[in-house]
Amino acid sequence: MDVFMEYLKAFLVGGALCAVGQVFIDYTKLTPARILVGYVVAGVIFGGLGVYQPLVDWAGAGASVPLLGFGNTIAKGTRMAIAEKGILGIFSGGLTASSTGVGAAMFFSFLAGLIFKSQDRNN
Repeated sequence: MDVFMEYLKAFLVGGALCAVGQVFIDYTKLTPARILVGYVVAGVIFGGLGVYQPLVDWAGAGASVPLLGFGNTIAKGTRMAIAEKGILGIFSGGLTASSTGVGAAMFFSFLAGLIFKSQDRNN
C-alpha cells in the first residue's frame, strides 16, 4: 500500500502542475514555449529559495520530473557549486547538475528524428 501512495502523490502533484499549464494555454495568450520557460524560471526561483525541495521530497517524480523540477535542479547545482568553488560556481553549477538530463533529451530527440519523418502540415 505504501508504494501505491507514492505513485498517487506523484500522479496528483504532476497532474496538478500539468493542469496549471493547461489553464495557462487555454485562458491566456501565452504561447506554450513561454509557459515552459516560465515553469523552468519558477523552478529556479522556488529552488533557490529552498521551498521546492520539500515538495520534491514528498511527491517524488511528480515534482522532480516536470519543468519546475528541472529549474530546481539548476538552482540546487548552482548552490552546491558556489559552496564548493565560490562565486565562479554560478557559471558551472547549473550546467553540471542538469547535464545528464539535457544530454539524454538531445540523444532521444536525435533518435526520434531518425525514426520518424516530419511532414509539412500546411498541405
